[in-house]
Amino acid sequence: MNTLNRRSLLLAGLGTAGAGLLAACSGETRSTAPALVSPSGPAVAAAEKKRRHSGGREHRVRLTATHGTVDLGGGKTVRTWNFDGRLPGKEIRLTAGDTLVADLANHLPTSTSVHWHGLALRNDMDGVPPITQRAVAPGGSFGYRFIADTPGTYWFHPHVGVQLDRGLYGPLIVEDPHEPLRYDDEWVVVLDDWLDGVTGTPDQAFAALRQGMDHGSMSHGGGSSSHGGEGGGHGGMDGMPGMDGMDMGSSGGGMDMGGSGGGMGMGPFMLMGASSTLLGGDAGDVKYPHYLVNGKVPAAPATYRGKPGRRLRLRILNAGGDTAFRVALGGHRLTVTHTDGYPVVHEPADALLIGPGERYDALVTLDDGVFPLVALAEGKGAAGLGVVRTGSGDTPSPTVRPKELDGRIPNAAALRPADGVRLAARKPDVTHRIELTGGMAKYDWGLNGRRFDMNRPDAHPFTVDAGQRVRLQFHNATEMWHPMHLHGHTFRLGAAGPRKDTVIVLPGTTVSCDFDADNPGRWMLHCHNAYHGESGMMGLVAYRA
Repeated sequence: MNTLNRRSLLLAGLGTAGAGLLAACSGETRSTAPALVSPSGPAVAAAEKKRRHSGGREHRVRLTATHGTVDLGGGKTVRTWNFDGRLPGKEIRLTAGDTLVADLANHLPTSTSVHWHGLALRNDMDGVPPITQRAVAPGGSFGYRFIADTPGTYWFHPHVGVQLDRGLYGPLIVEDPHEPLRYDDEWVVVLDDWLDGVTGTPDQAFAALRQGMDHGSMSHGGGSSSHGGEGGGHGGMDGMPGMDGMDMGSSGGGMDMGGSGGGMGMGPFMLMGASSTLLGGDAGDVKYPHYLVNGKVPAAPATYRGKPGRRLRLRILNAGGDTAFRVALGGHRLTVTHTDGYPVVHEPADALLIGPGERYDALVTLDDGVFPLVALAEGKGAAGLGVVRTGSGDTPSPTVRPKELDGRIPNAAALRPADGVRLAARKPDVTHRIELTGGMAKYDWGLNGRRFDMNRPDAHPFTVDAGQRVRLQFHNATEMWHPMHLHGHTFRLGAAGPRKDTVIVLPGTTVSCDFDADNPGRWMLHCHNAYHGESGMMGLVAYRA
Protein backbone atom coordinates (compact mmCIF):
# COMPACT_ATOMS: atom_id res chain seq x y z
CA MET A 1 0.00 0.00 0.00
CA ASN A 2 1.22 3.49 -0.85
CA THR A 3 1.18 4.99 2.63
CA LEU A 4 1.58 8.70 3.32
CA ASN A 5 1.81 10.13 6.78
CA ARG A 6 2.96 13.34 8.35
CA ARG A 7 6.48 12.05 8.95
CA SER A 8 6.94 11.12 5.28
CA LEU A 9 5.72 14.55 4.24
CA LEU A 10 8.25 16.23 6.47
CA LEU A 11 11.01 14.05 5.09
CA ALA A 12 9.92 14.96 1.58
CA GLY A 13 10.41 18.63 2.44
CA LEU A 14 6.78 19.67 1.97
CA GLY A 15 6.21 23.39 2.07
CA THR A 16 9.84 24.56 2.04
CA ALA A 17 9.69 28.25 2.96
CA GLY A 18 9.78 30.57 -0.02
CA ALA A 19 8.73 28.06 -2.69
CA GLY A 20 5.56 26.24 -3.67
CA LEU A 21 5.56 22.46 -3.53
CA LEU A 22 5.66 21.92 -7.25
CA ALA A 23 7.97 24.84 -7.94
CA ALA A 24 10.44 23.42 -5.44
CA CYS A 25 10.29 20.01 -7.12
CA SER A 26 10.98 21.53 -10.52
CA GLY A 27 13.87 23.66 -9.30
CA GLU A 28 12.18 26.87 -10.43
CA THR A 29 13.93 30.01 -9.14
CA ARG A 30 11.64 32.42 -7.29
CA SER A 31 14.15 35.02 -6.13
CA THR A 32 11.61 37.85 -6.09
CA ALA A 33 8.96 35.92 -4.17
CA PRO A 34 8.65 36.56 -0.42
CA ALA A 35 9.81 33.85 1.94
CA LEU A 36 6.68 32.16 3.29
CA VAL A 37 5.97 30.17 6.41
CA SER A 38 6.15 26.43 5.80
CA PRO A 39 2.95 24.43 6.42
CA SER A 40 5.00 22.07 8.62
CA GLY A 41 7.43 24.63 10.05
CA PRO A 42 8.17 25.71 13.62
CA ALA A 43 5.70 28.62 13.53
CA VAL A 44 2.87 26.18 12.80
CA ALA A 45 4.01 23.81 15.54
CA ALA A 46 4.19 26.70 18.04
CA ALA A 47 0.64 27.82 17.19
CA GLU A 48 -0.64 24.28 17.67
CA LYS A 49 1.04 24.05 21.07
CA LYS A 50 -0.88 27.13 22.23
CA ARG A 51 -4.15 25.33 21.47
CA ARG A 52 -3.60 22.64 24.08
CA HIS A 53 -6.32 22.33 26.70
CA SER A 54 -5.96 20.41 29.93
CA GLY A 55 -8.17 17.33 29.96
CA GLY A 56 -8.41 17.04 26.19
CA ARG A 57 -8.71 13.47 24.91
CA GLU A 58 -7.80 11.73 21.70
CA HIS A 59 -10.76 11.01 19.43
CA ARG A 60 -9.90 8.39 16.81
CA VAL A 61 -11.81 7.79 13.59
CA ARG A 62 -11.16 5.96 10.34
CA LEU A 63 -12.46 7.31 7.05
CA THR A 64 -12.49 5.04 4.02
CA ALA A 65 -13.05 6.91 0.76
CA THR A 66 -14.74 4.36 -1.47
CA HIS A 67 -17.10 4.00 -4.42
CA GLY A 68 -20.34 2.09 -4.40
CA THR A 69 -24.13 2.26 -4.37
CA VAL A 70 -26.03 4.46 -1.94
CA ASP A 71 -29.78 4.65 -1.39
CA LEU A 72 -31.34 8.10 -1.76
CA GLY A 73 -34.76 6.73 -0.77
CA GLY A 74 -37.92 6.39 -2.78
CA GLY A 75 -36.42 3.58 -4.84
CA LYS A 76 -33.58 5.78 -6.10
CA THR A 77 -30.08 4.31 -5.83
CA VAL A 78 -26.93 5.81 -7.32
CA ARG A 79 -23.31 4.86 -7.79
CA THR A 80 -21.11 7.48 -6.17
CA TRP A 81 -18.04 8.12 -4.04
CA ASN A 82 -18.52 8.35 -0.28
CA PHE A 83 -16.99 7.68 3.12
CA ASP A 84 -17.59 4.16 4.43
CA GLY A 85 -20.66 3.54 2.26
CA ARG A 86 -22.71 6.28 3.96
CA LEU A 87 -24.37 9.46 2.73
CA PRO A 88 -23.67 11.79 4.44
CA GLY A 89 -20.56 10.35 6.07
CA LYS A 90 -20.81 9.32 9.71
CA GLU A 91 -20.89 12.29 12.04
CA ILE A 92 -17.68 13.05 13.93
CA ARG A 93 -18.37 14.53 17.37
CA LEU A 94 -15.80 15.59 19.94
CA THR A 95 -15.33 18.17 22.69
CA ALA A 96 -13.38 21.41 22.37
CA GLY A 97 -9.78 20.75 23.36
CA ASP A 98 -9.82 17.17 22.10
CA THR A 99 -7.30 15.93 19.56
CA LEU A 100 -8.83 14.44 16.43
CA VAL A 101 -6.86 11.51 15.03
CA ALA A 102 -8.38 10.63 11.65
CA ASP A 103 -6.94 7.96 9.40
CA LEU A 104 -7.94 8.31 5.74
CA ALA A 105 -7.76 5.21 3.54
CA ASN A 106 -8.21 5.95 -0.17
CA HIS A 107 -10.05 3.17 -2.03
CA LEU A 108 -11.00 5.48 -4.91
CA PRO A 109 -9.62 5.22 -8.45
CA THR A 110 -8.06 8.70 -8.08
CA SER A 111 -6.26 10.83 -5.50
CA THR A 112 -8.14 12.57 -2.71
CA SER A 113 -7.79 14.37 0.66
CA VAL A 114 -9.89 15.56 3.61
CA HIS A 115 -10.35 19.25 4.43
CA TRP A 116 -11.81 20.14 7.84
CA HIS A 117 -14.05 23.03 6.86
CA GLY A 118 -14.24 25.98 9.26
CA LEU A 119 -11.72 24.76 11.82
CA ALA A 120 -8.74 26.89 12.80
CA LEU A 121 -6.34 23.97 12.87
CA ARG A 122 -2.64 23.45 12.18
CA ASN A 123 -1.76 24.26 8.59
CA ASP A 124 -0.25 20.92 7.57
CA MET A 125 -3.49 19.14 8.52
CA ASP A 126 -5.77 21.36 6.40
CA GLY A 127 -6.04 18.78 3.62
CA VAL A 128 -5.37 20.96 0.55
CA PRO A 129 -3.07 19.41 -2.10
CA PRO A 130 -0.60 20.60 -3.17
CA ILE A 131 -0.49 23.46 -0.65
CA THR A 132 -0.43 21.62 2.68
CA GLN A 133 0.02 17.97 1.71
CA ARG A 134 0.47 15.68 -1.25
CA ALA A 135 -2.80 14.23 -2.50
CA VAL A 136 -3.43 10.72 -1.17
CA ALA A 137 -2.99 8.34 -4.10
CA PRO A 138 -5.31 5.40 -4.84
CA GLY A 139 -4.51 2.67 -2.36
CA GLY A 140 -2.74 5.16 -0.09
CA SER A 141 -3.49 6.51 3.35
CA PHE A 142 -2.88 9.63 5.41
CA GLY A 143 -3.08 10.35 9.13
CA TYR A 144 -4.63 13.66 10.21
CA ARG A 145 -3.94 14.77 13.76
CA PHE A 146 -4.87 18.16 15.22
CA ILE A 147 -6.44 19.88 18.20
CA ALA A 148 -10.02 21.13 17.74
CA ASP A 149 -10.25 23.95 20.26
CA THR A 150 -13.25 25.97 19.04
CA PRO A 151 -16.82 24.72 19.62
CA GLY A 152 -19.18 24.82 16.69
CA THR A 153 -20.81 23.20 13.68
CA TYR A 154 -18.25 22.21 11.05
CA TRP A 155 -17.87 19.56 8.34
CA PHE A 156 -15.34 17.66 6.28
CA HIS A 157 -14.94 17.08 2.54
CA PRO A 158 -12.20 16.58 -0.09
CA HIS A 159 -10.20 19.42 -1.56
CA VAL A 160 -9.33 17.79 -4.89
CA GLY A 161 -11.09 18.75 -8.13
CA VAL A 162 -14.88 18.75 -7.87
CA GLN A 163 -15.02 15.71 -5.56
CA LEU A 164 -17.02 17.85 -3.12
CA ASP A 165 -20.02 17.42 -5.45
CA ARG A 166 -20.07 13.65 -4.92
CA GLY A 167 -20.90 12.01 -1.58
CA LEU A 168 -17.57 12.58 0.16
CA TYR A 169 -18.66 14.72 3.11
CA GLY A 170 -19.95 14.55 6.65
CA PRO A 171 -20.68 16.74 9.69
CA LEU A 172 -18.08 17.52 12.33
CA ILE A 173 -19.46 18.78 15.64
CA VAL A 174 -17.20 20.27 18.32
CA GLU A 175 -19.16 20.48 21.56
CA ASP A 176 -18.69 23.21 24.14
CA PRO A 177 -17.83 21.69 27.54
CA HIS A 178 -19.51 24.74 29.08
CA GLU A 179 -22.47 24.90 26.67
CA PRO A 180 -24.49 28.07 27.47
CA LEU A 181 -27.52 27.13 25.35
CA ARG A 182 -30.44 25.34 26.96
CA TYR A 183 -32.14 22.77 24.76
CA ASP A 184 -33.51 19.23 24.99
CA ASP A 185 -32.56 17.59 21.70
CA GLU A 186 -30.44 18.18 18.61
CA TRP A 187 -30.79 17.46 14.88
CA VAL A 188 -27.90 17.86 12.45
CA VAL A 189 -29.27 18.70 8.99
CA VAL A 190 -27.02 18.33 5.94
CA LEU A 191 -28.26 19.88 2.69
CA ASP A 192 -26.99 18.93 -0.75
CA ASP A 193 -27.64 19.29 -4.47
CA TRP A 194 -27.21 15.99 -6.30
CA LEU A 195 -26.38 14.83 -9.84
CA ASP A 196 -23.71 12.13 -9.42
CA GLY A 197 -24.82 8.80 -10.88
CA VAL A 198 -28.04 10.32 -12.23
CA THR A 199 -27.22 12.64 -15.14
CA GLY A 200 -23.49 12.00 -15.08
CA THR A 201 -20.62 12.89 -12.79
CA PRO A 202 -19.40 16.22 -11.40
CA ASP A 203 -16.29 15.88 -13.57
CA GLN A 204 -18.48 15.60 -16.67
CA ALA A 205 -20.51 18.59 -15.52
CA PHE A 206 -17.34 20.62 -14.99
CA ALA A 207 -15.98 19.63 -18.41
CA ALA A 208 -19.22 20.83 -20.00
CA LEU A 209 -19.33 24.09 -18.05
CA ARG A 210 -15.73 25.03 -18.72
CA GLN A 211 -16.41 25.10 -22.47
CA GLY A 212 -18.07 28.44 -21.78
CA MET A 213 -20.79 30.08 -23.80
CA ASP A 214 -18.35 31.60 -26.30
CA HIS A 215 -17.12 28.24 -27.56
CA GLY A 216 -20.14 27.12 -29.52
CA SER A 217 -21.46 25.01 -26.68
CA MET A 218 -24.96 26.45 -27.07
CA SER A 219 -26.87 26.57 -30.32
CA HIS A 220 -29.05 29.47 -29.29
CA GLY A 221 -28.79 32.30 -26.84
CA GLY A 222 -25.05 31.76 -26.26
CA GLY A 223 -22.38 34.39 -26.12
CA SER A 224 -23.59 36.37 -23.14
CA SER A 225 -21.38 36.76 -20.10
CA SER A 226 -24.04 35.36 -17.84
CA HIS A 227 -27.18 33.28 -18.00
CA GLY A 228 -30.11 34.99 -16.41
CA GLY A 229 -28.02 37.42 -14.33
CA GLU A 230 -29.68 40.74 -13.66
CA GLY A 231 -26.65 42.85 -12.91
CA GLY A 232 -25.58 44.33 -9.63
CA GLY A 233 -27.01 43.91 -6.25
CA HIS A 234 -30.74 44.53 -6.19
CA GLY A 235 -32.37 42.89 -3.22
CA GLY A 236 -29.80 41.10 -1.16
CA MET A 237 -28.69 39.46 2.01
CA ASP A 238 -25.07 38.92 3.04
CA GLY A 239 -22.85 41.90 2.49
CA MET A 240 -25.66 44.47 2.51
CA PRO A 241 -25.14 46.38 5.77
CA GLY A 242 -28.11 48.09 7.34
CA MET A 243 -30.69 45.52 6.24
CA ASP A 244 -31.56 43.67 9.42
CA GLY A 245 -34.17 41.42 7.90
CA MET A 246 -36.40 41.01 4.90
CA ASP A 247 -39.86 39.85 3.97
CA MET A 248 -39.41 38.33 0.55
CA GLY A 249 -41.69 36.49 -1.83
CA SER A 250 -40.63 33.15 -3.27
CA SER A 251 -37.93 33.39 -5.89
CA GLY A 252 -38.54 32.46 -9.49
CA GLY A 253 -38.04 28.89 -10.61
CA GLY A 254 -35.29 27.99 -13.01
CA MET A 255 -36.20 27.52 -16.67
CA ASP A 256 -34.96 24.11 -17.73
CA MET A 257 -32.89 24.42 -20.90
CA GLY A 258 -30.40 21.82 -19.83
CA GLY A 259 -31.85 18.74 -21.52
CA SER A 260 -29.89 16.54 -23.83
CA GLY A 261 -31.80 17.66 -26.90
CA GLY A 262 -32.11 21.01 -28.65
CA GLY A 263 -28.48 21.21 -29.72
CA MET A 264 -27.34 22.07 -26.20
CA GLY A 265 -23.68 21.08 -26.03
CA MET A 266 -23.71 21.26 -22.25
CA GLY A 267 -26.12 18.35 -22.19
CA PRO A 268 -28.01 17.72 -18.97
CA PHE A 269 -25.79 19.88 -16.76
CA MET A 270 -26.59 23.50 -17.64
CA LEU A 271 -29.40 25.32 -15.82
CA MET A 272 -30.74 28.37 -17.65
CA GLY A 273 -32.89 31.14 -16.27
CA ALA A 274 -32.44 30.39 -12.56
CA SER A 275 -33.07 33.73 -10.90
CA SER A 276 -33.34 35.01 -7.34
CA THR A 277 -33.73 38.49 -5.93
CA LEU A 278 -32.11 37.32 -2.70
CA LEU A 279 -28.99 36.34 -4.65
CA GLY A 280 -28.89 39.48 -6.78
CA GLY A 281 -30.02 37.86 -10.02
CA ASP A 282 -28.48 34.67 -11.40
CA ALA A 283 -29.09 31.83 -8.93
CA GLY A 284 -26.80 29.10 -10.28
CA ASP A 285 -25.10 27.32 -13.15
CA VAL A 286 -25.79 23.64 -12.63
CA LYS A 287 -28.95 21.61 -13.15
CA TYR A 288 -29.45 19.07 -10.36
CA PRO A 289 -32.06 16.31 -10.59
CA HIS A 290 -32.28 15.97 -6.79
CA TYR A 291 -31.99 18.08 -3.66
CA LEU A 292 -31.25 16.13 -0.50
CA VAL A 293 -31.77 16.49 3.22
CA ASN A 294 -29.48 14.11 5.10
CA GLY A 295 -28.96 12.09 1.95
CA LYS A 296 -32.64 11.52 1.13
CA VAL A 297 -34.94 12.74 -1.64
CA PRO A 298 -38.28 14.43 -0.80
CA ALA A 299 -40.27 11.31 -1.73
CA ALA A 300 -38.64 9.49 1.22
CA PRO A 301 -37.64 12.29 3.57
CA ALA A 302 -35.24 12.06 6.49
CA THR A 303 -37.32 12.30 9.67
CA TYR A 304 -36.63 13.66 13.14
CA ARG A 305 -38.91 12.19 15.85
CA GLY A 306 -39.41 14.21 18.99
CA LYS A 307 -41.95 15.36 21.52
CA PRO A 308 -44.09 18.49 21.53
CA GLY A 309 -42.92 21.26 23.80
CA ARG A 310 -39.29 20.22 23.67
CA ARG A 311 -36.61 22.65 22.56
CA LEU A 312 -34.68 21.43 19.52
CA ARG A 313 -31.29 22.66 18.37
CA LEU A 314 -30.91 22.54 14.59
CA ARG A 315 -27.38 22.46 13.18
CA ILE A 316 -27.82 23.13 9.45
CA LEU A 317 -24.96 22.94 6.96
CA ASN A 318 -24.94 23.35 3.19
CA ALA A 319 -22.73 20.75 1.49
CA GLY A 320 -23.99 21.70 -1.97
CA GLY A 321 -21.82 22.42 -4.99
CA ASP A 322 -23.76 25.24 -6.65
CA THR A 323 -26.94 25.91 -4.66
CA ALA A 324 -28.02 28.30 -1.92
CA PHE A 325 -30.87 26.91 0.16
CA ARG A 326 -33.71 28.86 1.75
CA VAL A 327 -34.67 26.81 4.80
CA ALA A 328 -37.84 26.93 6.93
CA LEU A 329 -39.66 24.65 9.36
CA GLY A 330 -43.39 24.81 8.65
CA GLY A 331 -45.50 26.09 11.55
CA HIS A 332 -42.52 27.31 13.55
CA ARG A 333 -40.29 30.33 14.04
CA LEU A 334 -36.58 29.86 14.51
CA THR A 335 -34.14 31.61 16.81
CA VAL A 336 -30.71 31.95 15.20
CA THR A 337 -27.92 31.25 17.71
CA HIS A 338 -24.79 30.62 15.61
CA THR A 339 -23.38 31.12 12.16
CA ASP A 340 -20.32 29.21 10.90
CA GLY A 341 -19.79 27.82 14.38
CA TYR A 342 -19.67 31.13 16.26
CA PRO A 343 -22.43 32.40 18.58
CA VAL A 344 -24.49 35.48 17.74
CA VAL A 345 -26.95 37.60 19.67
CA HIS A 346 -30.15 35.59 19.33
CA GLU A 347 -32.21 36.64 16.32
CA PRO A 348 -35.73 35.56 15.30
CA ALA A 349 -36.22 34.18 11.80
CA ASP A 350 -38.92 32.56 9.71
CA ALA A 351 -36.34 31.21 7.25
CA LEU A 352 -32.60 31.18 6.60
CA LEU A 353 -30.57 31.62 3.41
CA ILE A 354 -27.54 29.30 3.52
CA GLY A 355 -24.85 29.34 0.85
CA PRO A 356 -22.47 26.45 0.07
CA GLY A 357 -20.08 25.99 2.99
CA GLU A 358 -22.15 28.05 5.43
CA ARG A 359 -23.66 26.71 8.65
CA TYR A 360 -26.42 28.06 10.88
CA ASP A 361 -27.57 26.86 14.29
CA ALA A 362 -31.08 27.67 15.47
CA LEU A 363 -33.39 26.82 18.37
CA VAL A 364 -37.07 25.97 17.98
CA THR A 365 -39.75 24.87 20.42
CA LEU A 366 -41.67 22.03 18.78
CA ASP A 367 -45.42 22.03 18.31
CA ASP A 368 -47.58 18.89 18.20
CA GLY A 369 -47.94 17.25 14.79
CA VAL A 370 -45.96 16.60 11.60
CA PHE A 371 -44.04 19.47 10.03
CA PRO A 372 -42.01 19.94 6.83
CA LEU A 373 -38.43 21.16 6.99
CA VAL A 374 -38.12 22.56 3.47
CA ALA A 375 -34.78 23.44 1.88
CA LEU A 376 -35.79 25.48 -1.17
CA ALA A 377 -33.08 25.45 -3.85
CA GLU A 378 -33.03 29.22 -4.14
CA GLY A 379 -34.11 30.34 -7.61
CA LYS A 380 -34.11 26.82 -9.05
CA GLY A 381 -37.76 25.84 -8.68
CA ALA A 382 -37.20 22.71 -6.55
CA ALA A 383 -36.49 21.77 -2.95
CA GLY A 384 -35.22 19.21 -0.49
CA LEU A 385 -37.46 17.97 2.32
CA GLY A 386 -37.05 16.71 5.85
CA VAL A 387 -39.79 15.97 8.37
CA VAL A 388 -40.17 16.79 12.06
CA ARG A 389 -42.69 14.43 13.67
CA THR A 390 -43.92 14.96 17.22
CA GLY A 391 -47.40 13.46 16.83
CA SER A 392 -49.74 11.73 14.43
CA GLY A 393 -50.38 12.88 10.90
CA ASP A 394 -49.54 12.34 7.26
CA THR A 395 -46.08 12.93 5.87
CA PRO A 396 -46.02 16.28 4.04
CA SER A 397 -46.07 16.28 0.26
CA PRO A 398 -42.71 16.61 -1.52
CA THR A 399 -44.05 19.82 -3.09
CA VAL A 400 -45.05 21.51 0.18
CA ARG A 401 -43.93 25.14 0.51
CA PRO A 402 -44.67 26.51 4.01
CA LYS A 403 -45.48 30.20 4.33
CA GLU A 404 -42.42 30.70 6.53
CA LEU A 405 -40.26 30.54 3.38
CA ASP A 406 -41.69 33.95 2.46
CA GLY A 407 -41.20 35.42 5.93
CA ARG A 408 -38.35 37.16 7.66
CA ILE A 409 -34.82 36.12 6.64
CA PRO A 410 -32.12 37.75 8.77
CA ASN A 411 -29.29 39.32 6.85
CA ALA A 412 -26.00 37.73 7.93
CA ALA A 413 -24.22 41.10 7.99
CA ALA A 414 -26.81 42.43 10.45
CA LEU A 415 -26.33 39.62 12.96
CA ARG A 416 -24.23 40.62 15.96
CA PRO A 417 -21.52 38.53 17.59
CA ALA A 418 -22.21 37.26 21.08
CA ASP A 419 -20.15 38.48 24.01
CA GLY A 420 -16.75 36.87 24.11
CA VAL A 421 -16.28 36.34 20.37
CA ARG A 422 -16.13 39.93 19.11
CA LEU A 423 -12.92 41.04 17.49
CA ALA A 424 -11.34 43.88 19.46
CA ALA A 425 -11.64 47.28 17.80
CA ARG A 426 -8.59 47.88 15.65
CA LYS A 427 -7.69 49.42 12.32
CA PRO A 428 -6.42 46.98 9.70
CA ASP A 429 -2.65 46.82 9.28
CA VAL A 430 -3.03 45.57 5.73
CA THR A 431 -5.92 45.57 3.25
CA HIS A 432 -6.13 43.22 0.31
CA ARG A 433 -8.68 44.34 -2.26
CA ILE A 434 -9.87 41.24 -4.06
CA GLU A 435 -11.98 41.58 -7.18
CA LEU A 436 -14.12 38.59 -8.05
CA THR A 437 -13.88 38.26 -11.81
CA GLY A 438 -14.97 36.13 -14.74
CA GLY A 439 -18.22 34.90 -16.19
CA MET A 440 -20.08 32.21 -18.07
CA ALA A 441 -18.90 33.39 -21.50
CA LYS A 442 -15.44 31.87 -21.08
CA TYR A 443 -16.00 30.19 -17.69
CA ASP A 444 -12.93 32.07 -16.52
CA TRP A 445 -13.73 32.66 -12.84
CA GLY A 446 -10.80 34.15 -10.93
CA LEU A 447 -9.52 36.66 -8.39
CA ASN A 448 -8.21 40.01 -9.64
CA GLY A 449 -8.47 38.72 -13.20
CA ARG A 450 -6.27 35.66 -12.58
CA ARG A 451 -7.13 32.00 -12.49
CA PHE A 452 -5.39 30.19 -9.66
CA ASP A 453 -2.58 27.96 -10.93
CA MET A 454 -2.13 24.74 -8.94
CA ASN A 455 1.26 24.28 -10.63
CA ARG A 456 2.43 27.58 -9.11
CA PRO A 457 0.26 27.93 -5.99
CA ASP A 458 2.40 30.65 -4.36
CA ALA A 459 2.85 32.74 -7.52
CA HIS A 460 0.57 35.60 -6.40
CA PRO A 461 -0.10 35.21 -2.67
CA PHE A 462 -2.01 37.64 -0.49
CA THR A 463 0.74 38.01 2.11
CA VAL A 464 0.27 38.78 5.79
CA ASP A 465 2.49 38.99 8.86
CA ALA A 466 1.74 37.24 12.13
CA GLY A 467 -0.06 39.57 14.54
CA GLN A 468 -1.58 41.80 11.88
CA ARG A 469 -5.22 42.77 11.62
CA VAL A 470 -6.00 41.92 7.99
CA ARG A 471 -8.86 43.20 5.86
CA LEU A 472 -10.07 41.24 2.85
CA GLN A 473 -12.16 43.60 0.75
CA PHE A 474 -14.16 41.61 -1.77
CA HIS A 475 -15.66 43.41 -4.75
CA ASN A 476 -17.88 41.27 -6.94
CA ALA A 477 -17.43 42.45 -10.52
CA THR A 478 -19.35 39.47 -11.92
CA GLU A 479 -23.06 38.86 -12.54
CA MET A 480 -23.11 35.86 -10.18
CA TRP A 481 -23.11 35.54 -6.38
CA HIS A 482 -20.08 33.86 -4.81
CA PRO A 483 -19.77 32.16 -1.39
CA MET A 484 -16.21 33.11 -0.42
CA HIS A 485 -14.46 30.88 2.12
CA LEU A 486 -11.23 31.46 4.05
CA HIS A 487 -9.36 28.49 5.52
CA GLY A 488 -7.79 28.44 8.98
CA HIS A 489 -9.41 31.64 10.29
CA THR A 490 -12.70 33.34 11.03
CA PHE A 491 -13.35 36.92 10.04
CA ARG A 492 -15.66 39.66 11.23
CA LEU A 493 -18.24 40.38 8.57
CA GLY A 494 -18.48 44.10 7.92
CA ALA A 495 -17.90 46.72 10.59
CA ALA A 496 -19.66 44.95 13.44
CA GLY A 497 -21.06 41.71 12.06
CA PRO A 498 -20.69 38.11 13.19
CA ARG A 499 -17.63 35.86 13.08
CA LYS A 500 -17.75 33.71 9.94
CA ASP A 501 -15.51 31.79 7.56
CA THR A 502 -17.84 31.82 4.53
CA VAL A 503 -19.79 34.78 3.15
CA ILE A 504 -22.09 35.30 0.19
CA VAL A 505 -20.88 38.23 -1.95
CA LEU A 506 -23.64 39.46 -4.23
CA PRO A 507 -23.13 40.86 -7.75
CA GLY A 508 -21.97 44.47 -7.78
CA THR A 509 -21.35 44.62 -4.04
CA THR A 510 -18.29 45.15 -1.87
CA VAL A 511 -17.88 43.23 1.40
CA SER A 512 -15.13 43.76 3.96
CA CYS A 513 -13.97 40.91 6.20
CA ASP A 514 -11.43 41.49 9.00
CA PHE A 515 -9.41 38.80 10.74
CA ASP A 516 -6.43 38.53 13.04
CA ALA A 517 -3.39 36.79 11.57
CA ASP A 518 -2.94 34.34 14.44
CA ASN A 519 -2.64 30.98 12.65
CA PRO A 520 0.54 30.84 10.57
CA GLY A 521 0.79 28.92 7.34
CA ARG A 522 -0.53 28.98 3.78
CA TRP A 523 -4.30 29.08 3.56
CA MET A 524 -6.71 28.81 0.67
CA LEU A 525 -9.21 31.58 -0.05
CA HIS A 526 -11.80 30.55 -2.63
CA CYS A 527 -15.33 30.52 -3.91
CA HIS A 528 -17.15 27.54 -2.39
CA ASN A 529 -19.15 27.02 -5.53
CA ALA A 530 -17.27 23.84 -6.45
CA TYR A 531 -17.19 24.67 -10.16
CA HIS A 532 -16.17 28.32 -9.78
CA GLY A 533 -13.38 27.39 -7.39
CA GLU A 534 -12.04 24.60 -9.57
CA SER A 535 -12.09 26.83 -12.65
CA GLY A 536 -9.79 29.32 -10.89
CA MET A 537 -11.61 31.48 -8.33
CA MET A 538 -9.04 30.70 -5.63
CA GLY A 539 -6.10 32.43 -4.00
CA LEU A 540 -3.52 31.88 -1.29
CA VAL A 541 -3.35 33.83 1.97
CA ALA A 542 0.23 33.22 3.09
CA TYR A 543 2.21 34.29 6.15
CA ARG A 544 5.65 35.77 5.54
CA ALA A 545 8.47 33.93 7.25
